Amino acid sequence: MTIATIREFMTPTPVCIAPDLPLTEARARMHELDARHLPVVEGGHLVGIISDRDVALVDAVLGNPEKITVRQAMTAQPFTCGPGAHLHAVAAEMAEHRYGSAVVVDPSHATQVLGVFTTTDALRALAKLTGHS
Repeated sequence: MTIATIREFMTPTPVCIAPDLPLTEARARMHELDARHLPVVEGGHLVGIISDRDVALVDAVLGNPEKITVRQAMTAQPFTCGPGAHLHAVAAEMAEHRYGSAVVVDPSHATQVLGVFTTTDALRALAKLTGHS
């Protein structure tokens, strides 16, 4: 039996965002891409992740996202894995810690983004692996 890996189910080469852009730009990109998570990259290196929940929290608490940067709202140390990581192990870690996503990075260069694996990707994997895709 072959063990499923993240490579099979991740969203490859995701759109990334710079940390110094206004949060309103992150919201607009998420809306345009129909995405809930954007890796934050600076100088070609992963520095964080911003989610739609992060944006909504800033809206609710501060109410002025145009003066807040992505860096101020992002998660600075996102959960990461390599593309060869076992699906079951990544899903278990995400569930245990309630992570909405894992940033898939190059195993040789852990700050270079290759993809994103989200809870939606995990549900698609579950459907496929149980014969319901």
